[in-house]
Amino acid sequence: MTMLTYNAALTYLLDRTDWERRSLGAAAHGGWNLDRPRALLAALGHPERRYPSIHVAGTKGKGSTAAFLASILQTALQTAGRRVGLYTQPHLHDYCERVRINGQPITPAALARTVTRLATAAEQLERETPELGQLTTYELGTALAFQHFADAEVDWAVVEVGLGGRLDATNVLTPAVAVITALSLDHTALLGDTLAAIATEKAGIIKPGVPVISAAQQPEAAATLAAIATERAAPLALGGRDFTWSGDHRAGMVNGADWVYAGLELGLVGDHQLENAATAVMVIETLRLTAGLEVATKAVRQGVLNVRWPGRLEVLQAGPAQPTVVCDGAHNDDSAQRLVAAIRDYFPHQRLLLVLGTSADHDLAAIWAALRTLVPATVFAAASTHPRARPAADIAAQAGTGGGDAQAMPSVPAALYQAVRHAGPDDLVLVTGSLFVAAEARAAFGRTSVE
Repeated sequence: MTMLTYNAALTYLLDRTDWERRSLGAAAHGGWNLDRPRALLAALGHPERRYPSIHVAGTKGKGSTAAFLASILQTALQTAGRRVGLYTQPHLHDYCERVRINGQPITPAALARTVTRLATAAEQLERETPELGQLTTYELGTALAFQHFADAEVDWAVVEVGLGGRLDATNVLTPAVAVITALSLDHTALLGDTLAAIATEKAGIIKPGVPVISAAQQPEAAATLAAIATERAAPLALGGRDFTWSGDHRAGMVNGADWVYAGLELGLVGDHQLENAATAVMVIETLRLTAGLEVATKAVRQGVLNVRWPGRLEVLQAGPAQPTVVCDGAHNDDSAQRLVAAIRDYFPHQRLLLVLGTSADHDLAAIWAALRTLVPATVFAAASTHPRARPAADIAAQAGTGGGDAQAMPSVPAALYQAVRHAGPDDLVLVTGSLFVAAEARAAFGRTSVE
C-alpha cells in the first residue's frame, strides 16, 4: 500500500464503524468481540506482548488513575532514557493525544506510517476472514497504540479501557497488573443496570493469576469483583481494606500494609483525586513485589505532583479582576457529585454561572440533580459539536424546572462568552457535563494542546 498522508490515515480510521460517535445502545454491544483485534494483532506479530502493561478499567477516575501511573513511571524511568506509553480516550483536541510516550503525543508522521501498516494487515485480514466482519475505528486505534509502543520500545505501557472491559479491544492484553477504579451506573444499556452487572463487565479485564488493584467500591460491586478475582486466582487489593488514604490533594496520606506515604501533594485538584492517586500508588507498590519494578519513593512523590490531566477541574482563567473559569468533564451523577464537592471545598465564589452540555445517552436528570445543589445563578445550556451531543433546548428545559434561569445557547463558545460577560470578579463560571464540552471551553481560551 502507498504510504498514507496524515489526513488520509485519519480518514481511514474514522471512516470505519466508530461507536464513539454513534448512539450507544444494546445493539452496539452485540457487534463487539475480541476476535477481530486478536486476529489483527496476530497478523502484526503481537506488538502488545513486547512490553509489560498496566490495564485500567472503571467508571470514574480511570483516566486520572492512568495519568497518575504514567506520571510516576515516567518520573522514575525517563532520566535513565526509558520510555512509558500511555493510551487513553477520547481525545480533547487532536487524535494524536490518545497515544503518548513520555507525555508526548504520537507525531502525525508516525501515525500515518503506522496506520499504513495497519491498513495493509487489516485489508488482508478482512479478505481472508470475512466472517469476522470489518475492524472498527476503536479496534484499529488500539492496534495503532500497541504497535507504536512496540516500535518505540517502551519499557511500560499504561492502557485505559475505552468502555466496559470484557469486550473492550484493549482486553487482548495480559497485563502485569489490572486496575479497576470506582464503579457506578453508566452506559446501562450496554453494561447492565445494576452495580453487579457493571462490575462483571469491568472485571472482564481480570486475568488468571494477575494481581488486581481496585479502588474502594460499593458493597455490591466489591462482592462481585472479589468473587471473580477468587475464581481466577487473581490476588485482589481493595481500597479501604488493603490500602487507605486520608487528607486532601494538598497534603494526603496513603497507607499500605507495610508502607506509608505522608504529605503527598497532587497535581490534580479534588479529594476524589487522592483516591485515584492512592490506587496508583498501590499499583506501584504491588509491581515492586510482583514485577521487580524499581521506583524510588521520591519518584512516586514527584510523579503524583507532576501529573497533568486537562479538562478535569482545570482552571482556565483566574485573577483578582476577573471571574474564575473552571472546566470539568463530569458526565454522570457520581462524577457530578464529586465535582460539586470539589467546587465547594476549593473554589469559593459569590455566584456560580453554569455552562452545561451533555451527551444524549447520559442521564441528564441525574447530572442536573447534583449540579443544581450549587444553586447556579444562571445556566447557559449548550450542545458540543460532537454527534452524540444533547440539544441545548433539552438541557435548558431540564435546568429550568422549578423556575430556574436557564438559557439555550447556539454553541459552547457562545455560552461561555455569555457566562463570563455576566459574571463578576468574585463569581465562578463552571463548564461541565461532558469532556467534549470541556474541550471546546479549553479551545475558546486558546488551549488546544495537552502537552
